[in-house]
Amino acid sequence: MHSTLEQMTVWSLIGDASLLVKLVMLILLLASLASWYLIIQRSLLLGRSERLQKDFLKCFRQQSDLGQLYREGAEQADSDAVLECIFRAGYGEFAQLQRKAGATPEALIDGVERGMLVAIAEQEERLEKGLPFLATVGSVSPYIGLFGTVWGIMNSFIGLSQVQQATLSTVAPGIAEALIATAIGLFAAIPAVVAYNRFAARVATLSSRFYAFGNELQGRLQRKLQSSPNLSQAA
Repeated sequence: MHSTLEQMTVWSLIGDASLLVKLVMLILLLASLASWYLIIQRSLLLGRSERLQKDFLKCFRQQSDLGQLYREGAEQADSDAVLECIFRAGYGEFAQLQRKAGATPEALIDGVERGMLVAIAEQEERLEKGLPFLATVGSVSPYIGLFGTVWGIMNSFIGLSQVQQATLSTVAPGIAEALIATAIGLFAAIPAVVAYNRFAARVATLSSRFYAFGNELQGRLQRKLQSSPNLSQAA
């Protein structure tokens, strides 16, 4: 039985909704909770990654001995320190190839580049984790809510066909409870869309910094190779 105009509240309208509309509302509520969890988790991760990136870049530019920086990082590796992970991948490949006899500067730099590209791809995938879900929630939730609304209004009109005189008190509760599904759909979609756009922009900015750092590391290693007489003669 629908609530009267005097008794109408959000909770009473949800309680009076049909089983299918309640199921739609539950799906949207779960999607909203999951998206808010991702929003908080991604915000913390990206914020920490950005802070660690600035700290490591400062140390990288102040440290003249990259080998010393590499050895120090081995004792305090942090998965959120993305630039450090990229540096360790590139310089680790450099150190490994440098120990091989007959290694040319070109082979060393190519190895460094390949190692860093793999590390960058892994870090980009890690930072983008969860973003497709936010995009899905943002694009699909309004349509799921609209489906619940259409179904609820359809049931309201079916109920109206069984009464002799339709008044506002008989029409309003059924339509109001149906529109709640659309409201919940928008409540789930709007934060997800805003968060997705924000996170996608931040990840894109971080990715460009990864490649810029890779170029900077390659430049320093090339200068180191040019100052090494043995490798210069091998070239």
